[in-house]
Amino acid sequence: PSKIHKYSIFAMENIVTEKKAEESHRQDSADLLIFILLLTLTILTIWLFKHRRFRFLHETGLAMIYGLLVGVVLRYGIHVPRDISNATLGCPVNASPATLLINVSGKFYEYTLKGEINANEVDNVQDNEMLRKVTFDPEVFFNILLPPIIFHAGYSLKRRHFFRNMGSILAYAFLGTVISCFVIGLLMYGCVMLMKQVGQLGGDFFFTDCLFFGAIVSATDPVTVLAIFNELQVDVDLYALLFGESVLNDAVALVLSSSIVAYQPQGDNSHTFEGTAMLKSFGIFLGVFSGSFALGVATGIVTALISFFTKLRDFQLLETALFFLMSWSTFLLAEACGFTGVVAVLFCGITQAHYTFNNLSPDSQDRTKQLFELLNFLAENFIFSYMGLTLFTFQNHVFNPMFIVGAFVAVFLGRAANIYPLSFLLNLGRRNKIRSNFQHMMMFAGLRGAMTFALSIRDTATYARQMMFSTTLLVVFFTVWICGGGTTQMLSCQRIRVGVDSDQDNSVSPERRSTKQESAWLFRIWYNFDHNYLKPILTHSGPPLTATLPPCCGPLARFLTSPQAYENECQLKDDDSDLILTDGDINLTYGDITVSTDASGAHTSGGAAFAGAATSDDLDRELTYGDHELVMRGTRLVLPMDDSEPPFTDLHHGMRM
Repeated sequence: PSKIHKYSIFAMENIVTEKKAEESHRQDSADLLIFILLLTLTILTIWLFKHRRFRFLHETGLAMIYGLLVGVVLRYGIHVPRDISNATLGCPVNASPATLLINVSGKFYEYTLKGEINANEVDNVQDNEMLRKVTFDPEVFFNILLPPIIFHAGYSLKRRHFFRNMGSILAYAFLGTVISCFVIGLLMYGCVMLMKQVGQLGGDFFFTDCLFFGAIVSATDPVTVLAIFNELQVDVDLYALLFGESVLNDAVALVLSSSIVAYQPQGDNSHTFEGTAMLKSFGIFLGVFSGSFALGVATGIVTALISFFTKLRDFQLLETALFFLMSWSTFLLAEACGFTGVVAVLFCGITQAHYTFNNLSPDSQDRTKQLFELLNFLAENFIFSYMGLTLFTFQNHVFNPMFIVGAFVAVFLGRAANIYPLSFLLNLGRRNKIRSNFQHMMMFAGLRGAMTFALSIRDTATYARQMMFSTTLLVVFFTVWICGGGTTQMLSCQRIRVGVDSDQDNSVSPERRSTKQESAWLFRIWYNFDHNYLKPILTHSGPPLTATLPPCCGPLARFLTSPQAYENECQLKDDDSDLILTDGDINLTYGDITVSTDASGAHTSGGAAFAGAATSDDLDRELTYGDHELVMRGTRLVLPMDDSEPPFTDLHHGMRM
């Protein structure tokens, strides 16, 4: 009878365990369904707004509002009764271990720490469990949601406009982010000291915490502004400056925050200033950034070589799958090696767009662009929905009015200290000045978004980090709703022109053409090396190595050169023509006129109606007006242009088209 009794108890325990597992599975499915429905509702509302041409609220702001509404319902509208009759509230343990092993009648059970709860909420354990269920592990953001967002930013980068403003973009992204971090950190440290004096501080808050806060809120994410810019076709230089800065400063802010966390002086007090520790943190910053950069470029080159030396293009599904997995694994590889996945996957995306894209089949080119565009859209809106949700479901918020007001003032002043002084210095060396209305727009467009949120939620264990997380949520809400929503009005107020065709604008205006000359010294040496050697090795485009390498390297050149480089069978896409338009060995045919450039960049021309050598500006203008047919080693690339442009008059040769 005792054996039967033990067996029945064991069977009952199994039934109870299976029932709890099934209930947990159903709860998890319901929680995920909530987010899917939020995204569905957001998409339908976006369609309505686009149909009505309502630009005041972007989809990210909508996603946050819907998340807030659902968070309110989950927090205050649903009560789950307790399903246990008693709970042991006392246990002789001095610390809070991550795992507990409990001996119950000879059976050992393992319990995992889920977090601290308020003593007043002990009777609402089930409610807390429900809220905890809809609170994702922060690693989900870093390993699942962030990679497609960052990769898409690099993969869709308009490289022509980016490189022509590269010096200014690097200044804003690197120097500007560091300035913003330290300005915000110093101001917040003064605010914290004031809070301590008036008794408003409920825990430890060190200067390194203030610097960490400065680093995470220096990561701008103007997705709302850029979407409106793209829709309205705002001036391409302004778009390039703002987009390039936001792409790079996310990576800089992440590495900077990691370096601040790594700051550890010798001795008992770990928060005093020490030169050696500061230099070590600076070395960590350089090491992590350069290592992540090298890893991202290396994986991009490996993918290009795989697509170059194999015939995966014959199997488009396998080709797209490999491209996707190699790109995502870059992020995870960098994180596993102790580097920063955001930096690695960003430069992997830029490398993939420059090299691997040319090796993909036309179907895979379209698929990869559409795939990452879709993933970026879903991940970004998911994160913004989750932001709204966590305002009510996160259980350890610390809202301090003084800290919140100080944070808003510090963020504003930190952005101003980034934009205006750097713009003044950059204008000293630029022919195409960054005008004051551009500076005001960049100041206004410094929104905070997905990266700021992901960095702040990654660690909420201490009082300081909980206060930073709660304040960061409010900063993101304000900038997305107010600054993002007021973008159209700000453009009108600053009289920034819209409806600008990027190709025509950069070729028609003498100011825009000067931008090309300004950036030439910065990247033309690299560009010539890339065009003559790297592109022929890594892609099927570009001149054959037999034409660029010395004659003594003939056998090696013939071995490394793809047969398609001679025939140029690989169709080049318009998106990749951003840099190819100025590549060497281009033949431009317009009627009976031919303008060509050889690999060295020298220009020649032919045709009865054309006399003399064409200049670089001539070629730029040729590529601007009318319907053009670009012929490059047998590849025909048709560029659709606006026929409404006035006819081009060549002042040097008295020629009219």
